[in-house]
Amino acid sequence: MKFTTHYLSPLGDILLAADETGLTGLWFDGAKYFGRDLALKHRDKDTPILEQTREWLTVYFSGKEPPFYPPLHMSGTPFQLAVWEILRQIPYGETSTYGEIARIIAGQRGLAHMSAQAVGGAVGRNKISILIPCHRVLGTGGSLTGYAGGIDKKVRLLAIEKASIPPLSLIPQRAAHKEQSF
Repeated sequence: MKFTTHYLSPLGDILLAADETGLTGLWFDGAKYFGRDLALKHRDKDTPILEQTREWLTVYFSGKEPPFYPPLHMSGTPFQLAVWEILRQIPYGETSTYGEIARIIAGQRGLAHMSAQAVGGAVGRNKISILIPCHRVLGTGGSLTGYAGGIDKKVRLLAIEKASIPPLSLIPQRAAHKEQSF
């Protein structure tokens, strides 16, 4: 059985989903893939895992790195799981690129090369945003590309973490306009 609850963040409403094992989903309302793989049979109910996730988010949105993590229950292909584990290793306030992650995956698999686009596909299907920090992944040269919650949210999440982000000239106009609302 999956359980859901909502969290009102400074960036908008977030849907949280969990089962008995751990957090299974965290989506901004209206995000691409919103509620993806959320069982048709689920119940709105606070559980200890969802309460702990809300506490984590409260600390995170206060601009601090939370000193704990709620249990996660990731599900995906072996490739997606490998990419998501690498995302979890990107330190708070730092960024990586799709190419860097592709090089790590290639090394783990004994391959000479791995497609950054394949990594991007796996990053984009991350069902537990923020806690599995796909917002910390940048494109070539530090460009702000792709985020299921929207580039404007990616910019704001990086700003919360005081991460180094590209100058506004590299941010698509839509996101640059919204960024001024910090």
